[in-house]
Amino acid sequence: MTKPAEHTSTGATNATRGVSSEAHTLTELVEIQRAAFLRDGIPDADTRIDRITRLAALLLDNADEIAAALAEDFGSRPRELSLAADVAGCMIDLAHQRRGVKDWMAESKVAKIQGLLGYKQSIRHDPLGVVGIMGPWNFPLQLTIVPAGSAFAAGNRVLLRPSSVTAKTTDVIAKHAPNYFSIEELAVATSKHGSGSDFAKLKVDHMFFTGSPGVGASVAQEAAKNLIPVTLELGGKNPAVVDVDADIDKAATMLADARMVNGGQVCLCPDYVFVPESKLGEFTDKVVARWTENFPTIIDNDQFTSTINQKNYDRILGLIDDAEQLGATKRQVIPGGEPLPDAERRKIPPTLLTGVKAGMKIEEDEVFGPVLTVYPYRDLSEVISQIGSHPHPLTMYWCGDQNERFQKLADNTRSGSINGNDFAIHLFSGELPFAGVGNSGMGGYHGHTGFETFSHARAVAFSTLPVSVAEMMSPPFLPKDTKLTNNQLKLWKFFNNRAMKKVRKRLGA
Repeated sequence: MTKPAEHTSTGATNATRGVSSEAHTLTELVEIQRAAFLRDGIPDADTRIDRITRLAALLLDNADEIAAALAEDFGSRPRELSLAADVAGCMIDLAHQRRGVKDWMAESKVAKIQGLLGYKQSIRHDPLGVVGIMGPWNFPLQLTIVPAGSAFAAGNRVLLRPSSVTAKTTDVIAKHAPNYFSIEELAVATSKHGSGSDFAKLKVDHMFFTGSPGVGASVAQEAAKNLIPVTLELGGKNPAVVDVDADIDKAATMLADARMVNGGQVCLCPDYVFVPESKLGEFTDKVVARWTENFPTIIDNDQFTSTINQKNYDRILGLIDDAEQLGATKRQVIPGGEPLPDAERRKIPPTLLTGVKAGMKIEEDEVFGPVLTVYPYRDLSEVISQIGSHPHPLTMYWCGDQNERFQKLADNTRSGSINGNDFAIHLFSGELPFAGVGNSGMGGYHGHTGFETFSHARAVAFSTLPVSVAEMMSPPFLPKDTKLTNNQLKLWKFFNNRAMKKVRKRLGA
């Protein structure tokens, strides 16, 4: 059951309550939201909390319809996964935003001692205005609704564009959103509004994009033309490292399961694994055994997520075939009597590759499907070198204790995050940011980080000092001014030389 439109749009005008976003063009939606933002001013904490709460209700009240739409978009997707990821999975951060917003939005007092002397300083945390959020198809709601919650917490208006690939799911949200929000607060763009490229050209105050590095680069280029700041949450080949002392059974089970989340179509799935050379056979056998246990059937199994479309189905099969033709060894889990891969249902059997070498396409391309590559290693330095030869991934997995070898790996590699002994567990804390680095992203969100992403830290300084900076910095410059400047330089040089001596002593130089 949805909430009546007349009770859902705090602060909105009657003219925009219950109105579908499709009644306006993209440009008109931006103009409507910006005019409302300027008219109403910065929202108070209760208004922000109300918007976040209604955003959660939009998903919770329509969860069954959302799950059905996601299954239709994918062809086959477990209801449990859709509800856990695209509905319940949003609630952790939305709840954290509600709890934190009052403290986060409060003006921060800094340099209190200087304030007592007459130089008062503070930082306001002001909203940006209108935020555009572009989502991907693999988790079309979680990866739009969660940043939208952060944007609301920061006091902004939001224009959402879920992926056009998952059109049924987008239509459900677009249909129900007017029952919870005025388009002055939240508007949903559909394929009827144009392409993703059209959305990227909008003159919003911040553009947030989740998707591939290639498309992310295009979004950033379009935003740059209007000097619009961007946050990019991208992908990458995520490595996993099994420590020499790790429990092989636990490591194989976790990584086998993690690879198959959403049919492998997750930007945080492990893409390739390093296993101690002496344990390679044991590890690969256990991965295959786990898949065999989990998937006694595949073709007619609604629990096995289909590859999203024919383009990606063909691409993944191409990566497997290329590796096999160039010498890699392939092991697949194919239940008896099932002709897999199945093009009609777009189902590719869980596939494990060994013997993958440079020159194979899968060595460079993010798979985004049910394929796991396994490499043996003798020394951790080999692992560090190979990870460093790839662009920085979105996350990295470590199976084992948080020991000196883990520390060595963390100190000598770069990734958006590190997860130890489980899949994407950094997402389950409101205290940790979700962010890539380099090729895997720019900027972050979740928790306070999300609030900061969609806020402007606005410096405020007041002076009751007996001296005037304006007078000191403008002509005429008298001999006393020259003397004061020279004395300042001498003082700073003294402090800098003392600091240099201390650090050189610590370095043994």
